Amino acid sequence: MQSNKEITICVKTDDELIANLKSPQTRDNAFRALMTQYKERLYWHIRKMVISHDDTDDVLQNTFIKVYRNIDKFKGDSKLYSWMYRIATNEAITQINKNAKRHQISNEEVQQNAVQNLKADVYFEGDEIQLKLQHAIATLPEKQRLVFNMKYFDDMKYKDISDVLETSEGALKASYHLAVKKIERYLTGD
Repeated sequence: MQSNKEITICVKTDDELIANLKSPQTRDNAFRALMTQYKERLYWHIRKMVISHDDTDDVLQNTFIKVYRNIDKFKGDSKLYSWMYRIATNEAITQINKNAKRHQISNEEVQQNAVQNLKADVYFEGDEIQLKLQHAIATLPEKQRLVFNMKYFDDMKYKDISDVLETSEGALKASYHLAVKKIERYLTGD
């Protein structure tokens, strides 16, 4: 009688994880290891973009489905998490666009409405200052909002943000600088 034991994947590097993800024998268990390793980071990356917990869960699920379906297309030109962040970012933008279209409002209005609903969100544990910061971030154009969130909250290096957003580091630095100035003006009322 054959045992139906699960194989535990112990991965030390992304290269090993990718190799296990691309192998039919170890794919499912490697995918569980990938989810365990990256789920929380991706959740918060997405949450900063779509703001709503429910939308974040949907986007996270769609992200992992795309990662699972497309891992064979991953070429290794960037880090694994950069590739997954790019997928998560695109999925989050798609969700924001879908919400805007459904409510027939702009993406900026979607962001403002999501921030307005944060106080009632049982998953939001921030105080008034954090709420005001979220309002300030929601006023930024999409690219500045993305760059600010990745640099300020995720403490990503410009090189990694460049991989995710497929933009030059110089442009990202300029976007971040502009975003910081706009947020400072919003918070100080200037």
